[in-house]
Amino acid sequence: MTTFAGKLLRIDLSSSTYREEEIPNRYYKEFISARGLSVKYLYDELKANVDPLGPENKLIMSIGVLGGTGLQGFSKWCVASKSPLTGTVFRAITGGNFGVWMKHAGYDLIIIEGKARGPSYIYLDNDGVNFLGAEDLLGMDPRQLQRRLKEKHGSKTESICVGMAGEKLIRYATITSGERTASRGGMGTVMGSKNLKAVSINVPIRKQTPFDKNKFDHLVKQQISILKEHPRRKILTTLGTPYMTTMADKLGMLPVRNFQEGSIQNIEEISDDEFYKLKKSKAGCYQCMTRCGGMREVTEGPFRGTQIDGPEYETIYAFGPLLDISDKSFVINANALCDYYGLDTISTGVCIAFAFELFEKGIISAFDTDGLDLSWGNKEAAFSLIEKIAKREGIGYLLGEGTKRAALDIDVNSDHFAIQIKGLELPGYEPRAIKGYALSMATSNIGGSHMYGRPRDELSGKVDSFTEKGKGASIAYVQKVQAVEDSLIACVFGNSGLDFQKYSEFLMAATGISEFADTDNLLKIGERIICLERCFNVREGFRRKDDSLPKRMTSEPLRNAGPSTGQVVKDLDNLLDEYYQALGYTKEGVPTIEKLKDLGLDETIKEIHGQ
Repeated sequence: MTTFAGKLLRIDLSSSTYREEEIPNRYYKEFISARGLSVKYLYDELKANVDPLGPENKLIMSIGVLGGTGLQGFSKWCVASKSPLTGTVFRAITGGNFGVWMKHAGYDLIIIEGKARGPSYIYLDNDGVNFLGAEDLLGMDPRQLQRRLKEKHGSKTESICVGMAGEKLIRYATITSGERTASRGGMGTVMGSKNLKAVSINVPIRKQTPFDKNKFDHLVKQQISILKEHPRRKILTTLGTPYMTTMADKLGMLPVRNFQEGSIQNIEEISDDEFYKLKKSKAGCYQCMTRCGGMREVTEGPFRGTQIDGPEYETIYAFGPLLDISDKSFVINANALCDYYGLDTISTGVCIAFAFELFEKGIISAFDTDGLDLSWGNKEAAFSLIEKIAKREGIGYLLGEGTKRAALDIDVNSDHFAIQIKGLELPGYEPRAIKGYALSMATSNIGGSHMYGRPRDELSGKVDSFTEKGKGASIAYVQKVQAVEDSLIACVFGNSGLDFQKYSEFLMAATGISEFADTDNLLKIGERIICLERCFNVREGFRRKDDSLPKRMTSEPLRNAGPSTGQVVKDLDNLLDEYYQALGYTKEGVPTIEKLKDLGLDETIKEIHGQ
C-alpha cells in the first residue's frame, strides 16, 4: 500500500464527460505530487500561447502525497493553471478540507478542461461525477454558497467555489475552500472562465494506508512531539502571522504608500498584540495543531456582525501600511469584503495603492475616479474601490485587470508606480531591504511571489540582507527547497522543526519508493520542477528581460525605512548572472540542453532549443 492514490480524474466541461486515468509511477518518482505533478501535466498538455481564459486552458487541483495521513500541516492542496494575470505557469496553495476530500474520492489530481455551455457546478459522490446547473447560485458569496451546497448534498460535503470576482473574470479572483482561499494569480478567474461556479465532493472517508504503517505512525508521533515544544509553532498558534508586522517594520521592509517607504508611524496600532485582542477563537486547516488562523469580528460590509478567519500578515500590509492606514478594524473589514467577492487581498491592495499614488502625483484626478478622493489613508475610498473592482465599475474595471495592464492604459509614465513582476503584484516584503527577495521575486516563474523561495538566512539576520554579490546560488537553493515542500505539500506555517531528512523519512515510510531516501535526489526533484516551470514560460516567450523588478526598486533609494533607508537594488544584472549560472541556464535565462538532459527533461529540448 501507499499514500499515493495513483489516479487522476479528468473532467471535460464542454462535453459533460469524465474519465479516470492512472498516473505513471515514474511521474511520482520524478515530481512527487501536487505542484510537481501539476506542472508536468500543464507542460505536456497545454500548447504555447493558449488563452488563459479560453476553453483550451486547464485547471488542475491536487493534493500532496502526505495529505490526510495524520502528519500535521501536510493537508493543504494546490491549484494550477496558466495565469490570466501573468501569462505564466502558475500554482496557488491553500487550506480548507477540499484536498483531503479529493483523496477520499480516490484522486491525487483533478484536471478540469473545456468550458460549460452555461453556469454550472460539479458534484462528486460515490456514484461518480454529476454535471449540474448553477444559474440559481450566481452572485452568491463563497460562504453562502458552501452552506447551500451542504444543505443540498449533505453536511459532510466539501466544496471549492468562486465569488462574484470569478464570475466577472477579475484577473486576480480567488478560489475558496471553507474559510481559506487559493488567492494568487487568478486561479478563480480561470474557474469562472469555464462557467464553473463550484466543485463539491461528498464521499465516504477513506483512510490512508502508508507503505510502512508502523514506521509512519512513529514518525507522526515524533512530529507532534517536535511541534508541541517548538517556539515558532507556539508563536504562530498564539499570534498567527500578524506577528510579522512589527518585525517587518523594525527591519525597514514593511511597504508603505505603494512601496515609497519601509516603515509606518503608529505601527503599534496594527501590531500582533492589537489583533490578538480581537481574536475570538483559533482557526486552522485540516489536521494541523498549529492553527495559525484566528476568527475576528467584522463591523462593516456584507459580513457585518459575523466573524472571519483573518487577517494574515499579507492582508494587514495590503490594507494597512501600503495605503498609509493603521486601523485594525478597517483591515479586518477590507479582508472580509475581499472574501465576500472572492478577491486576492494582495493584488487588490496593491492595485488600490497604485491608484492612490497616481492620484497623489496628479496623473489621475477625481474625474477619473468617479469622484473618489484617493488621498493616502482614505479608508472610505479604499473600501469603495474594492466594491468597484469586484463589480467592474468605473475605475474598478481597469484596476481589476491588474497594475501591469492598467498602467499601459492610463499613462506612458504610470508603469513606474505599478509594483508588479511578470504582472503579479508584490507581497509585503520590500525587495530593496532584502536583496535575496529581490532576486527570488525577479526570477520566480510565477511572478512577484514571496512563496517561491524565501531567503531565510537574510530574514533571520544570519546573512547581510543588503549585500548583492554571491546570492545567486543561495536563492537557487531555496527555490529548489520550496518546490519540494510545495510538492509534499508542507505548509510553511506547520512545518516547524522539520528538514529534508525528515521529509525523506516521511516519504519513504508513506510510499516505499527507494529514490526518496536520498535527500540530494529530493533537491534534484525540486530543481527539475522549477526548470520545467521555466521551460513552460520560455515556450511562452519569457526571457531575461522578464526577470525584472519594478522600476522603483532599481532607481529610487528606499525612504523612511530605519536600517534599510537609502537601499536600492544596484546590480540586478549581476544577481541574474549568478542565479542562471547556479542553475545551468544561458545568459537569457533559458535552461541549457545539458541541464535539460541532466534533469531528465529531454522531451523539452526540441521546443526550447529547436533540436
